[in-house]
Amino acid sequence: MVEKRIENGTPLGMWGQVGIDFDEASLQQMLIACGLPVATSAALMPDAHVGYGLPIGGVLATRDAVIPYAVGVDIACRMKLSVLDLPASALDSDHERARLARALERETVFGVGGAQSVPVQHDVLDRDWSVSPVTSRFKDKAREQLGTSGSGNHFVEFGVLEVTASPVATTPGASPTDEALPGVGSAVGGSGWRWNLPPGRYLALLSHSGSRGTGAQVCQHYSDVALRLTGASLPKEAKRLAWLPLESTEGREYWEAMNLMGEYAAANHAVIHRKVVRALGAEVIAGVENHHNFAWKERHPDSDGTLRDVIVHRKGATPAGAGVMGVIPGSMQLPGFVVVGKGQPESLHSASHGAGRQLSRTKAREQFRFGTVRKQLEREGITVLSAGADESPGAYKDIHRVMSMQTDLVDVIARFQPKIVKMAPEGEKAED
Repeated sequence: MVEKRIENGTPLGMWGQVGIDFDEASLQQMLIACGLPVATSAALMPDAHVGYGLPIGGVLATRDAVIPYAVGVDIACRMKLSVLDLPASALDSDHERARLARALERETVFGVGGAQSVPVQHDVLDRDWSVSPVTSRFKDKAREQLGTSGSGNHFVEFGVLEVTASPVATTPGASPTDEALPGVGSAVGGSGWRWNLPPGRYLALLSHSGSRGTGAQVCQHYSDVALRLTGASLPKEAKRLAWLPLESTEGREYWEAMNLMGEYAAANHAVIHRKVVRALGAEVIAGVENHHNFAWKERHPDSDGTLRDVIVHRKGATPAGAGVMGVIPGSMQLPGFVVVGKGQPESLHSASHGAGRQLSRTKAREQFRFGTVRKQLEREGITVLSAGADESPGAYKDIHRVMSMQTDLVDVIARFQPKIVKMAPEGEKAED
């Protein structure tokens, strides 16, 4: 941690330096959040950049309140990594590489409004979608989009996973071979892992996407509701941080809808991985999944050390409780990392969710021509099947710098190097 300060009585831990790791505007958004009457503690991750309401990379604990825009538009957006029983050397063979690329092209769906030509089935569709009028109204849309990836920074890619260490399970009764290690947020289809890999090189499939159009509708509806309920008393700069009292009818509706979107986002990834792996005739031998853009009910110490029940919002930040595994991606050029959380109290058991943007989408499109970027990546052995200039590697911060700023938050146990990447094509509006 670089700095800790108290803002309006709310302790704020910062992992990174203003002007180097994140800009002043991101910090100001965090300070405004710390001034909310419901705020109890906060943290800012080294991948932070400006968002709506709370900055991306912002962590905020509140008392008896949930803030839709502190969760984010793409509710429960997540990472899922599956390690396959195919050799990593398959990526060195032109024939096998072409086969892997065809599987991504045929079995994934990208783009704004992207939907399956033939809807797929998953148990999540058997859940109670009447928990909110929004989820009831958009269930058919959710059915059509189940197993799709959308646009923005969402991707599905193959790469080489280099395992350097084994995770250590700190949860009582858990072991590295458990299907799911109980941890922060594990009740909502994430922060689970099945991992019993010796050090070595493996072929792995990695995906990043969330709850698609239905999740966005949940966010928009309940943000508007929160603005009517509690936004009137807030200054203009804080109105996007309007909250819902957790015990209100609206708060309970949003909480149930958010949790359903968590299950739905997990189902999206499950379907994507199932289809791609089946197309290859492969088997999954290990995996890990974690999510961000969510709110969790947790217990954390108050300023006097007393454990209190709070709502922890992690917007573009990932759970990093002691023994909780996760994936922190870099870019289509730089590696991502499989990590195990250390349970740092001052970060509210959190870590970064990725490298974080250093250029806006507009500036990235002005600065890069993706045809040129693609050729450069090809020379480095990275095939990009589709993507836009706004997702060029240069639009992102250096993941190595980001990881160096959070060594007290996570331990790295594996490194993932992208080799075949698929994203939404050039010109698509970002949905992340």
